[in-house]
Amino acid sequence: MDLIAVRTFVTAVDAGQFQEAAAHLSITPQAVSKRIAVLEKDLGVQLFSRTARGARLTIDGQAFLPYARTLLQAEERAAASVRPGRRALRVDVIGRRLSVAGLLRDFHRAHPGTDLDVVTLLDSDSAIAAVRDGMIDATFRAVTMPGRQLPDGVEATSVLDEPLHLFTGPAHEFAAARAIAPAQLAGRRIWMPGNLPGTEWAAYYDELAATFGLTIDSIGPHFGIEHLLDTIAESSALATFVSEQTPLVWPAGHDLRRIPLHDPTPVYPHSLIWRTDNPHPALTALRNHLASAYPGRPDSGTWTPTWAGRATRPSQVCCTEGVDL
Repeated sequence: MDLIAVRTFVTAVDAGQFQEAAAHLSITPQAVSKRIAVLEKDLGVQLFSRTARGARLTIDGQAFLPYARTLLQAEERAAASVRPGRRALRVDVIGRRLSVAGLLRDFHRAHPGTDLDVVTLLDSDSAIAAVRDGMIDATFRAVTMPGRQLPDGVEATSVLDEPLHLFTGPAHEFAAARAIAPAQLAGRRIWMPGNLPGTEWAAYYDELAATFGLTIDSIGPHFGIEHLLDTIAESSALATFVSEQTPLVWPAGHDLRRIPLHDPTPVYPHSLIWRTDNPHPALTALRNHLASAYPGRPDSGTWTPTWAGRATRPSQVCCTEGVDL
């Protein structure tokens, strides 16, 4: 059905005369008549009865009118849903319990009028492809995995370097330590059943293990954070890594310990990834917000993988679940 003809029909009804409708639509009265004639032919009914006094709605025209108005309203809503600034900003956060979700919550608190559509895509390849293809506006990821490059037209900028903590039960050999160096973990077993092969966080921990001589054990099904906490609490040998800002709540009887890592401090390098030609104004606001909050990575005292330094340092934009990180 031709929506231009439908709009002409509704305008003619509201105006009361074809001549008035033509003036509203900036066309000739003959063009109004032709459009309505085409619509009547498509519908197989007469919408107006023509008399010497003008045109009046037939009973079919009266029946069609409310649906015609609904069609035009649906057209406007459809256009508005993708109009820059009207569509919700769609952002991937990997996991809703992780620190990057906190970054997005902070942005929303600072910009409460911005509509957000928060999604959780598992692997980096899918997330970056979704950015490239316009399925999402941005994703938070570690950039980039070994042997990978961002597609043309896709850019990344560092937004958070999150320190790691060692997480142990009360019987572990490091349970009483106030801080330890990663080198002290050489030969120790770090259990991380959520480390899925091919993910950017698995690549991160693989290089961490190779650098400091520890073992990342991902054997066993991943039953979620509660099972991980229970297992760690009961073990004198197992430990795991958690990021500094990962919120965890455990039973008081577990007496679990979070121990900072220093000399150097391993940091997980979160970046925001987006398409450079994305015009969404809320994306510009998000980038500016993250840039103003990021203090920059220190020149010394931290460790990141050799492949993680490719994201640009953020700058102000010119005005013209299931993952244990």
